[in-house]
Amino acid sequence: MADRPFKLGIHPINWVGEDVSEHGAHTTFETIVDDIASLGLTGTEMGRKFPKDPAVLKRELDARGIRLVSQWKSVLFSDPAYLERELEDYRRHAAFLAEFGSTVISTAEVGGSLHFDPRRTPAEKTVLRLDEAGWDSLAKGLNAAGEIARSFGMKLAYHHHGGTVVEQPEEIDELLRRTDPALVHLLYDTGHAFYGGSDPLALLRKHYERVAYIHLKDIRPKVLAEARTEDADFVTCIRKGVFTVPGDGCIDFGPIVRELLARGYDGWAMLEGEQDPALHQPREYARRAIVYLDAILDRFKGLPT
Repeated sequence: MADRPFKLGIHPINWVGEDVSEHGAHTTFETIVDDIASLGLTGTEMGRKFPKDPAVLKRELDARGIRLVSQWKSVLFSDPAYLERELEDYRRHAAFLAEFGSTVISTAEVGGSLHFDPRRTPAEKTVLRLDEAGWDSLAKGLNAAGEIARSFGMKLAYHHHGGTVVEQPEEIDELLRRTDPALVHLLYDTGHAFYGGSDPLALLRKHYERVAYIHLKDIRPKVLAEARTEDADFVTCIRKGVFTVPGDGCIDFGPIVRELLARGYDGWAMLEGEQDPALHQPREYARRAIVYLDAILDRFKGLPT
């Protein structure tokens, strides 16, 4: 095992899909956390199979030496009509995570998304990008949510995400330009960066000062190219297998890891695959990803960064 300067964890989405309900539908919470512990990893995010009772969840995680690092929070801040109720819900979400000593809240705007926006209908086919008023409302909401997160000793880590209105490089730039750097941080996701049209390394270098949290995910380029040709939506891309774990796709994680070393990143980095666990055995794929990343870390050990 390499001497890791940052904390390596894993997302339960490797075992149970969050956006594709049939992925891992019969997998149990116990299987997930037992596998995580057997891999020697000590951090995870909340998953849909996890117990909702904080006392039960804490007992089960503590028994395996695992920490709850974060939990996804969808927000609908781009519509002012939803702002106050969304902020109330955000406070409840932050209070839940604070019970576990979590330090970041994975946050993403769902307004305009085909799959996550409750106002959309099945007949609609495209993501609705934000207009000026939408951007203003989103920034206002995120800054307010960032204040809430800070009041609980956490950071709002904004997750740029495929199939949403903050997906493409210019949208990430715009979000960070409009929000307070002290309140709104970035969840840097290598797979979603590539999916959204960014060069993952360039994105990391450009916005590193805002990065509070990391997801390490890879891309199958042939699957992505085929999906683009078919004009497939985001969830269809997942079903096709566009995402995989680091080392199994086209992203070169060597320069990314070296950049993190050079910058002194010491926060959490979570392994993600988000693929059909029936076809890609989660524990085995995670093991390979760990070996791959540790080999990179070993290669750079002692080298000037």
